[in-house]
Amino acid sequence: MNKLRRFTVSKLAVTVIRVTLRSKSAAQRPSAPLGSRLLTDPDDVFKHNMWDHVQWTEEDKENAKQMIEENSRVQVSLKEQGKFDTEACHYWDKFYEAHQDKFFKDRRWLFLEFPELLPTGAVRQTTSTCYNPAPASSSDPEAGRHQGQNGAATFPGQQASFRILEVGCGVGNSVFPILKNIKGTDSFLYGCDFSQRAIQLIMDHPDYDDSVCHVFVHDLCEEAASFPFPPRSLDVILAVFVLSSIHPERIQGVVNRLSAYLKDGGVFLFRDYGRYDLSQLRFKKGQCLSENFYTRGDGTCAYFFSKEEVHDLFSKAGLEEVQNLEDKRLQVNRRKKVVMRRVWMQSKYRKSSPPS
Repeated sequence: MNKLRRFTVSKLAVTVIRVTLRSKSAAQRPSAPLGSRLLTDPDDVFKHNMWDHVQWTEEDKENAKQMIEENSRVQVSLKEQGKFDTEACHYWDKFYEAHQDKFFKDRRWLFLEFPELLPTGAVRQTTSTCYNPAPASSSDPEAGRHQGQNGAATFPGQQASFRILEVGCGVGNSVFPILKNIKGTDSFLYGCDFSQRAIQLIMDHPDYDDSVCHVFVHDLCEEAASFPFPPRSLDVILAVFVLSSIHPERIQGVVNRLSAYLKDGGVFLFRDYGRYDLSQLRFKKGQCLSENFYTRGDGTCAYFFSKEEVHDLFSKAGLEEVQNLEDKRLQVNRRKKVVMRRVWMQSKYRKSSPPS
């Protein structure tokens, strides 16, 4: 009995310590999907696949800068650069044709990093409250909108009290974890991507439920393209590794247009590549399009953000900072005994309510 009691007390103490460490960490940095694994002893580096909140030395930063200077010294010719912008949809369609839904894993970490995706005190649905049209084309300004009995415009998810939009939803690696968690609540999820093939893969998935979700084709860079819902109707916009695929000269316009669809108090959740991430250092000469902007071998592109750029991007769109962090981690290949430095940006910006 005493042994059992000692074991229970010991287990409880460990749990309390872990919770305390995590709460202290959460005040400064995001909770990590793998937990708050802090590398305090360099000899332990190969005990886990990932270490969180890693500090860089000045030597680490200088080495990264030199690698970027080297790989950006030779850039893609101006004559060739245009196609990576104008034909981006073609390259992503080919990507999903080749990989289908097997390339990316479902983002089950979403709710740990972004609890704002779950409505607080959501009312459970008792009836289907949404209109479910055929997939809307972004070229049709009235796509997804139809006249109700009283002549007022209706749209999918109109009756929901909590609405989420994921931009650049791909094949649903965020869509399906979100759907699993919002079912039975008075919530509705929208997802858009400019790849028709990706959207079709979501709609063909057995877990796709059009009573709580509407996915559609949409080009974020097309200024005239409309959404199937009105401005100021969204509680949350989620952009995970999507803005980096857009030409840097177009990103500000995209964020400005998206922000107009947030309700007062709505939040824009952002996670993407950070400056000096391993994937930036791995690019070869001749793959650089412009400063910190590269094209991969398959024609898709990636931009690498700094913390200051992210702040300016959302502030200029009229949003207020809630969180703006560099998430630095040490990724470990234990079999090959290789360590890799990852840098991701994680930010939350809110649309403030107008003064009374």
